[in-house]
Amino acid sequence: MKPLNPLSAWFAATLVCAAAVNLGAASLPNILWITCEDTGPQLGCYGDTYAQTPNLDRFAARAMRYRVAWSTAPVCAPARTTIVSGVYPTSSGAEHMRSEVALPLGLEMYPQILRRHGYYCSNNSKEDYNLTKPGKVWDDSSGKAHYKNRRPGQPFFAIFNLTVSHESQIRVRPHTLKHDPALAPLPAYHPDTPEVRHDWAQYYDKVGEMDAQAGQRLAELAEAGLAEDTIVFFYGDHGSGMPRSKRWPYNSGLHVPLIVRVPEKYRRLASRDYMVGGVSERLVGFVDLAPTLLSLAGVRPPDWMQGLAFMGDFETPPPPHLFGFRGRMDERYDMVRSVRSLRYIYVRNYMPHLVYGQHINYMFQTPTTRVWKQLYDQGKLKPPQTYFWEPKPPEELYDLETDPSEVTNLVHSAAHEAVLGELRHALREHLLRVRDVGFLSEAEQHRRATGTTLYEFGHDRAKYPLEDILAIADTATLGQPGTLPQVRAGLQHADSAVRYWAALGLLVRGPQAVDAARDDLRAALQDESPTVTVTAARALGQHGNAADLALALPALRNLLPPDRNGAYVSMLALNAVDALGSKAAPLLDALKDLPTHDPAAVDRANGYVARLKETLLGRDR
Repeated sequence: MKPLNPLSAWFAATLVCAAAVNLGAASLPNILWITCEDTGPQLGCYGDTYAQTPNLDRFAARAMRYRVAWSTAPVCAPARTTIVSGVYPTSSGAEHMRSEVALPLGLEMYPQILRRHGYYCSNNSKEDYNLTKPGKVWDDSSGKAHYKNRRPGQPFFAIFNLTVSHESQIRVRPHTLKHDPALAPLPAYHPDTPEVRHDWAQYYDKVGEMDAQAGQRLAELAEAGLAEDTIVFFYGDHGSGMPRSKRWPYNSGLHVPLIVRVPEKYRRLASRDYMVGGVSERLVGFVDLAPTLLSLAGVRPPDWMQGLAFMGDFETPPPPHLFGFRGRMDERYDMVRSVRSLRYIYVRNYMPHLVYGQHINYMFQTPTTRVWKQLYDQGKLKPPQTYFWEPKPPEELYDLETDPSEVTNLVHSAAHEAVLGELRHALREHLLRVRDVGFLSEAEQHRRATGTTLYEFGHDRAKYPLEDILAIADTATLGQPGTLPQVRAGLQHADSAVRYWAALGLLVRGPQAVDAARDDLRAALQDESPTVTVTAARALGQHGNAADLALALPALRNLLPPDRNGAYVSMLALNAVDALGSKAAPLLDALKDLPTHDPAAVDRANGYVARLKETLLGRDR
């Protein structure tokens, strides 16, 4: 993948029409996407006998089902960002939930390219991108958007997004169950309680309602006489809204249904393995959807798109791996990367000191989350149901054929050394290829990329030495014996990201590492980078002595106000204060008077500052 030259990319964008296959508007296929929210492959056509999805099952019998499709991100906004750009959010800097960053000149959202080639593009109606729209994207994006509003004879691309299966609908009460909760299939990591069974049964009820709505959209297309002129995609935006599916880049959070029907009229555009009623073994990720759309429209996908077309004139060979990620989820920071082959998934936890189930206000509104945590706190759970509330291992490896719940970690299995090596290597090559900017904290991204976009900053190897940063991130967080001197040395590095990972590595390693590097961490409290300061203060406060705490608290106090330091620094500092627990009691007065508005930040970021403040003051717990 070549770094983007904005000027040449702009010329490429203006000349892309010349590269298109000249089909003429009359011969271009219509393309309809029926999408749904928070729905994994819990459909009858995917072999789920508990599901009641007759409309989609009938559709699948006339289409082709992709057995392994990944949403790339396990939550809506970054997942949709992946789709609309054809670029990994870890590359564009848009990985964090409800962030907003800019695309560089020359990069477009796929509807802009389709519109330039004659398509009427409508979106009904959710956008929810972490990227600022680079100009007019849709002909219509609203609750009234519809392909019927196009000009006569104009080909269309249309999305209808079905929201009835969203996480928020799982917990609506009262609700009369249609599915028998006693028969609900529970994953191995969930406790078997009435609340959990009710939530799973209600989830399946909502999937059934979504199925009926999807059937209505398919019937509408047929009644308009357009079914044989339209390529139809159905997919979910990420895994189910149940805890440890949504927000987690396991297979449970990334695996989605993807069903595509190509009518006979456009069979030449179907994939090489297309078969009516068949199943494709090709691995497909959301980053592949934009280039596939362009390929179906006869447009060669631009070089800057990082996905692979799996249909159309520019179909590519299938990839051996899919990639996923987790960044900030609402008010809580984390960093996870994952990769899967057809059979195995490897998960790399770059913040293993954090528990899986950090307190995210929105997630804790689901009854399953609350009862699960309550049972853990009461000591009533056994592994694997305990894992979600405990710190993570740095690495995880699962066999999805024998362990679909992903609870038996094979990292230390001698029989799986070759698989582990393959997936480790694949992930590393991917991180370097897309120039993953997530190795900077969100606060550091905004500090260091001033005057440019995060995508361009990440592709500037002088400004962003990712190889060096990745090396210290691995050394710091894998915790291998004998590497503490390397971690300590990282605190003296010229690059703030290297210093950040060194401080984080000492935090991860705990009291002995902090004791050995005390002077280095104390010096880091004066670092020019607020991220390094917060991380050093957290390490000293959590794992140091009383004198360390006395130094750490003022450093955190100074970085709390978002109006002075920015919302992202404030969120990082508030998370550190939360981790200190009762040790942070001297900061209570500062929290009470803390402003919650950064005029330079998006509204959601300010909302997360306010939410953390409320949590720390005890109003959310």
